[in-house]
Amino acid sequence: MTEPLILAIDNGTQSVRALLFDTRGNLLAKGRQPLEAYFSEQPGWAEQHPQYYWDSLGKACQALWQSVEKSPDLSPDRVRGVTLTTQRGTVVNLDAQGQPLRPAMVWLDQRRATIDTPVKAPLGWVFKALGLAETIQRLREQTQANWIAQHQPQLWQNTAHYLLLSGYLNWRLTGQFVDSSGSQVGYLPFDYKRQQWANLKDFKWQIMAVTPEMLPRLVPPGEVLGELQPEAARHLGLPAGLPVIAAASDKACEVLGCGALTPETACLSFGTTATINTCTERYIEPTRFLPPYPSAVPGHYCTEVMIYRGFWMVSWFKQEFGLQEQQAADAQGVTPESLFEGLVEQVPAGSMGLMLQPYWSPGVRQPGPEAKGSMIGFGDVHNRAHVYRALLEGLAYGLREGRERIEKRSGVAITRLRVAGGGSQSDAAMQLTADIFGLATERAHLYETSGLGAAINGAVGLGLHPDYATAVAAMTRPGQRFEPGPANRQLYDRLYRQVYRPLYGRLKPLYRRIRAITGYPA
Repeated sequence: MTEPLILAIDNGTQSVRALLFDTRGNLLAKGRQPLEAYFSEQPGWAEQHPQYYWDSLGKACQALWQSVEKSPDLSPDRVRGVTLTTQRGTVVNLDAQGQPLRPAMVWLDQRRATIDTPVKAPLGWVFKALGLAETIQRLREQTQANWIAQHQPQLWQNTAHYLLLSGYLNWRLTGQFVDSSGSQVGYLPFDYKRQQWANLKDFKWQIMAVTPEMLPRLVPPGEVLGELQPEAARHLGLPAGLPVIAAASDKACEVLGCGALTPETACLSFGTTATINTCTERYIEPTRFLPPYPSAVPGHYCTEVMIYRGFWMVSWFKQEFGLQEQQAADAQGVTPESLFEGLVEQVPAGSMGLMLQPYWSPGVRQPGPEAKGSMIGFGDVHNRAHVYRALLEGLAYGLREGRERIEKRSGVAITRLRVAGGGSQSDAAMQLTADIFGLATERAHLYETSGLGAAINGAVGLGLHPDYATAVAAMTRPGQRFEPGPANRQLYDRLYRQVYRPLYGRLKPLYRRIRAITGYPA
């Protein structure tokens, strides 16, 4: 009897991947279609056409099936179901016929609504008394629906369906306006504790322009969203009628794909946004008044602490200061990444006192809207290599701080680290993370952890595994392991406690003055 297969689609920011998994977590084949992350008609805008995502998904599937043309045991008729995970926070406006009314607003979009009316009493008084007035104001400004309703009122009036990217693609797959509750991360009236749309009396309906009838029906991860419609089946190269199983957002699926089922295991994501995440049955706000996001495991939560523009900073460094390595790599016929690894290895642990604070994304809620990045400790010995290593160390310090926040809020010690994302391919980044955390640090057994997490949702939903514990045991396993070095561990611990931890409190008043004087961030 041939083993059943699962097709997992992972629509990220840089690419969409069509991934063929078996029930043991083996990635048997892959099709990848690069994406233009966004286009921008004005500074700070980030948009992309919804149809572009759908077309790219089809091209990724075409590439997948072309790669296995000579492997009859990997034919489309062995696929038992389809599952989908996507980038978070990208929103799509559709009319009553399901046609896009405007380009999708990508999660990287920085435009803000103008909010000059207070929240109505008595809620406004409550927020002010709790010290949340500024937080609620920022939430209203950052809600994409509010900007659209304010600047494109006729278009907003014609919006019949307001969906995340996951909801849009599920509509194209199934012909139904349905989405996973595990994908609802964004500026929507969502009740994160109950993992369903907020009660109509919830304050979110007052501060967001969205109405209940615009939103899709929600299904928990691991349950059936619908059947693959004939047109979609042709687009994906699959038989029509296959079940489409709900997964979750890419970060939540990444946690599941790393095998992190209990709060003792943390998943570090070394991606565009760097995160530390645990999976828990309890509703625990890792930062006060910031909810835990839905887990890919139904009824569970992700206690996520994030560093916006996390490993984007590595790309920034390579673009701004890495021309020498890029040119040398071309001349030597090697990858630029291998030469950047050499940069890190030139510098001792601690970067000879150079310290970086990785808050380079303006206006974020955590640690605060005034936050800026900083580097201190420069001397005449420092060069590009020191800056690059300090950048990696600063990200690891920030994630360690997130670990301590999660542990404090949950009361559970994190004793195991799994690492995913593009940055996890760097041995140097893995080793210094182990040293800074003081814990053995493991890669997941394969790079495509988001897709694997979605495949686990599919395996459970299709009955190929009876439950998540069984599926995770069968489909995940550790990859390469990095042990902390005693000397570096002690050095990093002193730098973290005595320098990094006090740094933000010391600089915060100066950040605020910079903001007041320059107006940046707005």
